[in-house]
Formats: sequence, structure tokens, C-alpha cells
Amino acid sequence: MAELYNPAAPKKAANLSVNSDLLRKTRELNINLSATLERALRDELAKREAARWVEDNRAAINGYNDFVEQHGCFGDEFRAF
Repeated sequence: MAELYNPAAPKKAANLSVNSDLLRKTRELNINLSATLERALRDELAKREAARWVEDNRAAINGYNDFVEQHGCFGDEFRAF
């Protein structure tokens, strides 16, 4: 599977706005903001890429599901469940 992004790309500064109480509490607990944001962005990117893949392949998925509904799935006769 292709990488979602280049993890070796250089870091780039970004300005963001964060709830001040949330920021204060995370700093009190020494939470690494950059690492936490990168992890959250990576997870969101993966979720959206998966949703886009499903949408891009919806016709093929529906066609396969229709085929299985009409003809069954390969190996059905050997299933014990």
C-alpha cells in the first residue's frame, strides 16, 4: 500500500489557534504538541483516504456484492459456518 505522506519530509512551522485551557492543561502534562498533532492529522488523513477509496470504488464494490448475492461466494460449499 502506498504511503499516505512522506514521513521524511522536513518539518514546517504552522500557526494555529487552540483553546487556551486545553493548551494550558496539555503543557502541564508535558504533552508533545507537535507529535500529538501529527498523529491526529495522520489518523484523520487515513480515515479520509479510506472513505475516498470506498467512494472511488463504489461501483466495483456494488458489482461484486451483486455477483455474490446472485452466485454466492467462492468456496461457499466448503464452509462449516
